[in-house]
Amino acid sequence: MGIWNFIQNQVLGMKWLNELVGFALSALGLDVTGRIGGSIQFFIYDVMKITVLLCVLIFVISYIQSYFPPERSRQILGRFRGIGANIIAALLGTVTPFCSCSSIPLFMGFTSAGLPIGVTFSFLISSPMVDLGSLVLLMSVFGVKVAVIYMVLGLVVAVMDGTLIEKLHMEKYVESFILSAGKVDIESPNLTKKERIIYAKEQMLGTFKKVFPYILIGVGIGALIHNWIPESWIETVLGSDNPLGAILSTIVGIPMYADIFGTIPVAEALLAKGAQLGTVLSFMMAVTTLSLPSLIMLRKAVKPKLLALFTVICTVGIILVGYLFNYFQLFLI
Repeated sequence: MGIWNFIQNQVLGMKWLNELVGFALSALGLDVTGRIGGSIQFFIYDVMKITVLLCVLIFVISYIQSYFPPERSRQILGRFRGIGANIIAALLGTVTPFCSCSSIPLFMGFTSAGLPIGVTFSFLISSPMVDLGSLVLLMSVFGVKVAVIYMVLGLVVAVMDGTLIEKLHMEKYVESFILSAGKVDIESPNLTKKERIIYAKEQMLGTFKKVFPYILIGVGIGALIHNWIPESWIETVLGSDNPLGAILSTIVGIPMYADIFGTIPVAEALLAKGAQLGTVLSFMMAVTTLSLPSLIMLRKAVKPKLLALFTVICTVGIILVGYLFNYFQLFLI
């Protein structure tokens, strides 16, 4: 446990960096124990930590992705049937892009290629909710136990919701231009290792430029919550005394847009202020999976009835995950 604690706190959590930032700010005359100094320390530390983790993770995962272009992924999914296909689709979603908006084009391509609608929705749900990057970053903040259980429950939500959509035969509610688009014919190129490294570097830079503004916003909100909003307020709204905390956090999270890297600083600050673990994780799931921009994009591919069903069953699943985490919180942190 000593080695793992070192990895979690000093390698993933970069506590040494927080101490270094605090030392530097103190040397400049700032009181890091006060609100202003504490907010500045929180902001600089979290931006630097998330940026380093983000770049490393995107590079590694993009390198892995170079072996799984859309056509190869479609071929893999096409080999499975029933709930097994939903499970594989949800697992495949863990090595794909980091936000729901970037997953929708792949969802549309898979659907137009003839994959079952439930399978493509399992992919669409798991991709932003439980990617490998979020697992590592969650470990750095909440610990390995919470991160692993979060990922498992996220996959369960993706598989169950996709299976339900399949059983309800919702194919007729997919827009006709998607169904008539035909097979996505993108063969896997035989890239050299150097080309894969170049691809991973380009993906890292492109994704970083896209998500960095949301990291700044998320960390800024986290710094505000961490040092300026009274703890009693957070405990009243999202603490254990409010049985509707998980529901409220999910509803609040849906209209927002951010990826996992932008929401974790907010979640970390809320948890430190007394919010329940499950309530915080429900907020994260809602923001990453059901953001308003992604729902608007998805509306282009599916009809209102299917969009409403997707939103409702995801919302219910996220709320249930929140209450489950709240119930077992004492055993997890």
